Amino acid sequence: MAASTPAQQSLLPQTAFLMPASSSSRPQGSADSRPAINKVQGHVPAILVHASVTHCGNDEIYAFGGFDEDTEEGSYAAGVVFSCPWLMYKLTVGICAVYNHVLRLNLKTLRWDLVDNYGDIPGVRLGHTANLYQGHKLVVFGGENEHTETLSDVIIFDVPTATWTQPEVRGHVPRGRTRHAAVIHEDKLFISGGTDAGLVMDDMFYLDLKTWTWSRPWKFMARYDHVAWVWGGRLWTFGGLGPDLGKSTDIWWLDLQAIPAPGTTDQQGTMDPPGRVGSTTHNLDNTLYGNMTPQLHGRSGSYAANSTSVQVRNAGRRKFIAPGPISCLQFKSGPNVPSLSSGTHFQAFASGVLLDLTTPSNTIPTCDCNLSSLELDSLRWRRLVDGQDIFRPGYQWQYLTVNASGTKAWLLGGSLDTGSTPGTGDHNHMSEILSIDLERYGLLGNEMSALSPDPRKAVVPGQTHMGPLSGLGADLSTVFDQPPESGSGADFTITANADDCIYGDINVEDGSLASSTAAFLPGNAVTSSPIHVHKIILQLRWPHFKRLYSAQMVEYHTNRMHIPEPYAVVRAFLYYLYTDSIAGHPEYCADIIDVAGMLVMANIYDLPRLRLLCVNRLGRELDVENAAIIWDRAGRTNEEWLMRRAAHFCLNHWGRVVRTNGFKSLSRQSIIDLCEVADMEGRIIAGPELELVGTLGADDGLGSRELKRSSQLTLNGAALDGDEADADEMDGVEDI
Repeated sequence: MAASTPAQQSLLPQTAFLMPASSSSRPQGSADSRPAINKVQGHVPAILVHASVTHCGNDEIYAFGGFDEDTEEGSYAAGVVFSCPWLMYKLTVGICAVYNHVLRLNLKTLRWDLVDNYGDIPGVRLGHTANLYQGHKLVVFGGENEHTETLSDVIIFDVPTATWTQPEVRGHVPRGRTRHAAVIHEDKLFISGGTDAGLVMDDMFYLDLKTWTWSRPWKFMARYDHVAWVWGGRLWTFGGLGPDLGKSTDIWWLDLQAIPAPGTTDQQGTMDPPGRVGSTTHNLDNTLYGNMTPQLHGRSGSYAANSTSVQVRNAGRRKFIAPGPISCLQFKSGPNVPSLSSGTHFQAFASGVLLDLTTPSNTIPTCDCNLSSLELDSLRWRRLVDGQDIFRPGYQWQYLTVNASGTKAWLLGGSLDTGSTPGTGDHNHMSEILSIDLERYGLLGNEMSALSPDPRKAVVPGQTHMGPLSGLGADLSTVFDQPPESGSGADFTITANADDCIYGDINVEDGSLASSTAAFLPGNAVTSSPIHVHKIILQLRWPHFKRLYSAQMVEYHTNRMHIPEPYAVVRAFLYYLYTDSIAGHPEYCADIIDVAGMLVMANIYDLPRLRLLCVNRLGRELDVENAAIIWDRAGRTNEEWLMRRAAHFCLNHWGRVVRTNGFKSLSRQSIIDLCEVADMEGRIIAGPELELVGTLGADDGLGSRELKRSSQLTLNGAALDGDEADADEMDGVEDI
């Protein structure tokens, strides 16, 4: 479905129904659900190019280094920084103001402050990385100074005391670099790629933060301005620029299990022989601009950021082939694959997925923006939310940072209103902040993402593996729903409605434990077989049951309870109370309809953890068969994002959705409400007309490319559900 021009409308039959892709598509009377944009005060910094911006807990964001774009020279440099040859980059950055300031943004007071810092204060730099370590330290590595000399020093900023220290490092000190990627995992600082004097680095290594010992370098991939993270025992990288200056759509991962500790004599992996093709770093300038590579400077006489900084330019150092396997996939195209060639993209790892946020600018409208996620267990892209549901027009964003728990993200930037007071609201200053609640879009957070499918069984396109239970949950699952005579110790029974009951519209408000806005029609509530449970577990894990039992209600005396919800849903709900998981057993939580029912129960009994798990899984497994049910349950539980996502899916696949049992099981009022989601001025169009609209370039929030794809599937009569759409999407993934 797409908005049409008058010329396009004349080509369509007058009986068609076309839904405009505008904000008017939202239900009338609904409040603007987009994240709020707040103006910041205090020592508002200019837009700093290649600074580090890190969330450091305690509602504080720290910015360090970078060069000032808010000058005539800086603006010129910023315009060429991503596209010029190295010599031009050196010229422009060399005349800019490069800083070593530490700035702090308090997210409670929304105020920027210039931090007084002490100790071994580093010199000015840009293109470095700053990673949060142990919850209160920033580990800064590399970058370059105002003379474009690359650095390989390590400096530590203690956040509570604002004090810099520089540890004495040992081992294979790496070559200096800038615009690399860094990530901390298990007390190790992993470094990947970067540039030095126009050379694109193709190595990776790590620093042991306990012994301050550098590992030897291993060959990996040639990339800079990319993002790196560790998940499932693997080091992952995505995006960035390659030796040809093209934006990469490759995702790489390296198994870390076999990497030896620094300083060991482990000989895993082989060394690249001198002169072997591909064994040296890539020369960016020789590739594109002829032989323009300057002479490398030795350490003697070179500029040091401070008295103890080190720079290594050992171009002849050979790299070992990594002892662990390296894999790569390239995303060529697909309805949800981000188009990295256009727009301003920010990537970050959170909650077991890679986030790609396409932000608006002077040339990119909000309708062309979105928040997408790459699920690492299946390597499939999902569009979480369209740009018009996140962004307001008139702002440009420069930096993205995510908290350590992976539940919130912040965009820093400024207003495009040139009439704003300089330093407080113009686009040349970080005067605005956009706060994004990632849990709202079904993300679990880094801790709870461990309850998702097993990361160590990931990277199998088209397959999803459920992680096995472990620890206490595995032990408790062995006694769940086992009769007392089996020796399970069960001392309480719960019954539910038989699974063949029919949902109705009756509201039950009798004050009992199992009151629900989704009651069953009279005469259909056939009692199920009993579920054997333990009172002590229900009291510890279910606050509502604890209150009921403390009040010594009738259930206290009878040791029985009836919950008027489907048997499969109640059993899955109780299984969650035992195991803290909804993805650990194919018998109890396999059906996504049961998960939708558990979402209703999580809302009734105020269980936010279960609610988040359900929203995450429902968003991931949305398809034609269950879309109508998910929309209905999301509406009953006020899950606005999930409801909007399911409604959008239903409208895009309306002809197939209305023929499913899920749609037919909705109440009459729910069916009417779902129909009224469509805009009042919309029209439904057939496959050939839809293809014509896509050919003419009409665009909704999904883009004409997806319109053409959808119309082709309609013409072919293919049944398009979520899995099949993803299967087509995987056709655009190339194994390298």
